[in-house]
Amino acid sequence: MVAAPLGLSALTPAALRRLKFQAGLAGLALALGVSLIVAVTIGPADISPGEVWAVIAHKLGLLADNPVSRLREGIVWELRLPRVLAAAAVGAGLAICGAVMQALTRNPLADPYLLGLSSGASVGAVSMMLIGATLLLPVGAFIGALIAMGLTLGLARSLGAITASRAILAGLAVSALASALTSFLIFWTATGDSYREILSWLMGSLAGARWSDTGLALVALAAVGAPLIASGRILDGFVFGDTAARALGIDVEKTRWIMLGGTALLTGVLVAISGAIGFVGLILPHAVRLVAGGRHRHLLPLAALAGAVFMVWTDTAARTLFDPRELPVGIVTAIIGAPAFFLILLRNRRAT
Repeated sequence: MVAAPLGLSALTPAALRRLKFQAGLAGLALALGVSLIVAVTIGPADISPGEVWAVIAHKLGLLADNPVSRLREGIVWELRLPRVLAAAAVGAGLAICGAVMQALTRNPLADPYLLGLSSGASVGAVSMMLIGATLLLPVGAFIGALIAMGLTLGLARSLGAITASRAILAGLAVSALASALTSFLIFWTATGDSYREILSWLMGSLAGARWSDTGLALVALAAVGAPLIASGRILDGFVFGDTAARALGIDVEKTRWIMLGGTALLTGVLVAISGAIGFVGLILPHAVRLVAGGRHRHLLPLAALAGAVFMVWTDTAARTLFDPRELPVGIVTAIIGAPAFFLILLRNRRAT
């Protein structure tokens, strides 16, 4: 008797999904590692990947003698590496927030930018900036994001059941109000050319990212983003509605508000570091969902890695495409995200 050849066709659907997930996770992790190194080498100073590795190894104590000059070491360690890592953390965090909000609200168009959280966080962050309390920037941004989220959901619910179109319209209204408040604060208090720096930051920029910002973003990602990623099974329970979630033993209201509070906190910290960057939380979960399916146990870690890779390259494009001038990265993500948003609208036109 001849044994049948084993292959992918011999796997059960569950085993095949697990294999695809593991392959996707490994591929995206590799892409992120390569992107981080290559992005650091791109710029006016011609720096090789070997020099980047040498600087990192020397700083981590793995290499006794540093073969790279002090100037080039400073470019890698003080300027480019913290910025690239901050971009990766911001991209991962925004993608996680978008995927979680889409699941909790069962709204395919939900993301921190469209629902007004980013604009609300900007009001809080600018307020702290203008009174000189820069150390409290993340706190102000979190409070602003939390208030904006409450206003958006409250306004949408006041119109009846929270549908995708009502949530987006409420988010646009809250976002417009928050933007007007931000403009008023800048107009009323900024002096000289100080408003230019604030406006550049508001359009989304990682130009000023330093190790302290990178550390804050990574801590927020570990403290808030990781638990959100681990909540994939709970989010899967929300897919078929609140009744189905309750049948699975989930405390729907408590869980929803805790997780939305977590997304507001993470959004606030990220906005405090990078300004309001739109569309990352919207398009990355959808792009990953097309390939990996809708199971949040798989979607969340893959979306986080994809968001990190996406932001590393959009920020690299923003700082190098028009060198020596630098674009705010929010402009680049909007150029990419607006057509993607239109396609998502078309795909979900029945739901909206």
